[in-house]
Amino acid sequence: MRNLLLAPVLALVAGAVVAAPAQAHPHRDPVRFATFNASLNRAAEGQLVTDLSTPDNPQAREVAEVIQRVRPDVLLINEFDHAPAAVDLFRDNYLERGQNGALPIHYPYSFIAPSNTGVPSGFDLNRDGRTGTADDAFGFGFFPGQYGMLVLSKHPIGTARTFQNFRWKDMPGALLPDDPATAAPRDWYSPEILSTFRLSSKSHWDLPIRIGRDTVHFLVSHPTPPVFDGPEDRNGTRNHDEIRFWADYLHPGKSRYIYDDKGRRGGLTPGARFVVAGDQNSDERDGDSVPGAIQQLLTAPRVHDVRPSSAGGTEAAARQGGANLTHRSDPRFDTGDFNDVTPGNLRADYVLPSRGLRPNGSGVFWPLPGTPYDRLNDATDHKLVWVDLRV
Repeated sequence: MRNLLLAPVLALVAGAVVAAPAQAHPHRDPVRFATFNASLNRAAEGQLVTDLSTPDNPQAREVAEVIQRVRPDVLLINEFDHAPAAVDLFRDNYLERGQNGALPIHYPYSFIAPSNTGVPSGFDLNRDGRTGTADDAFGFGFFPGQYGMLVLSKHPIGTARTFQNFRWKDMPGALLPDDPATAAPRDWYSPEILSTFRLSSKSHWDLPIRIGRDTVHFLVSHPTPPVFDGPEDRNGTRNHDEIRFWADYLHPGKSRYIYDDKGRRGGLTPGARFVVAGDQNSDERDGDSVPGAIQQLLTAPRVHDVRPSSAGGTEAAARQGGANLTHRSDPRFDTGDFNDVTPGNLRADYVLPSRGLRPNGSGVFWPLPGTPYDRLNDATDHKLVWVDLRV
């Protein structure tokens, strides 16, 4: 039996050894769901495969150790380039080798699929007079699949639904960006562009995780950051609607417009259990996202806003100062350690279960200075976020 599921988060970041999960009765024991923007993206296509081909890449070792210390059962990794060969390399050379005394961890199941990042749109989306740049792809990226996603699981993954090709204009009442230089509303993108423009900057995936005799739908995505644009707010509005997608998907009365990459329409079956996870790039009260963006999910019917926290987040905000001093959100819920001038640290990463699942502990892996795992804070600017659930 896992013997530290009820231990406080501080135990995880202060050096406690987390026992390997029991497998005899996976439907009775808590299942740890997690999201981690691990920054396992690279500047050139193929570089991630090269870096993971040996077991000595320093950043990959740190990322693997974070995962081994927290030991999720079902894990979304954001910013893992779409390179299927890299999946086994990461498992074989890093996760299944103990890092700095941590126990190896085994994930027999995985899911990776194409991402909209780096896929050429053929249009000048940012109106800089050029086409074919990273900013003109369906999702920002220098090559197809950069900043992609990967799911690793100790439990079988059923048939996935993916929504990579869903068009933004097909969302009723879409918050399309507006050209402030014209009188027409929401006209930054021409009808020609909108006829092909995709909502997801990466993709949205519905992965049925089979836990014993039960199924939990792992709903994962990585909305675009609501910055790096102009007064039209094309990234902010897209972030808002990428978040809205899951809120609508969960609602039988609002999901009929949705279609997946195979043409199947509709959202989640009423009553199905789920966990929404990912780097949503949106804080409730701070940062640059459209007001109310993340609240669409946090207040959606059946969503349980579990609030994983850490002492490390509170300490970092006080020590780093800057924008953190004017923030309205409680820093103990922060999950990202960003630029101190702007935007400061934010709650950007979420694990949100349905109310049919019982939370049994949660945390943000943000070690305090002077503790044994403080050295792992530099692995990425995001922290691994986890929630234990009784299924």
